[in-house]
Amino acid sequence: MVNSEEHMSEATRGRRKVVIGIVTSDKMNKTRRVEVPRLVQHPRYGKYVRRRTICYVHDENNESHVGDTVKIMETRPLSKLKRWRLVEIVARATTQRVASNETLAQEPASSS
Repeated sequence: MVNSEEHMSEATRGRRKVVIGIVTSDKMNKTRRVEVPRLVQHPRYGKYVRRRTICYVHDENNESHVGDTVKIMETRPLSKLKRWRLVEIVARATTQRVASNETLAQEPASSS
């Protein structure tokens, strides 16, 4: 009987949305900014246009970094902007992040 009650409560609450996106910022503690891209057909011209949705995601262990592809799930409001939580990291970023100061210091100055 307990199992049927749990099943009914989940059905009335509804299923939570799960989407896949790319981490674009990891500067905050336990929070990530994730972009979820989608293609939308233009109503008049029919051409497909890229759109994106920005989600602020709760990452309890600071596991994800910029460029990672992550799976996120809708959850209760955790702060003013956070409404999602990290489920798993689908793919890690292929390149290592380099500090912008190091990159600028390594580039040779043009002597024109």
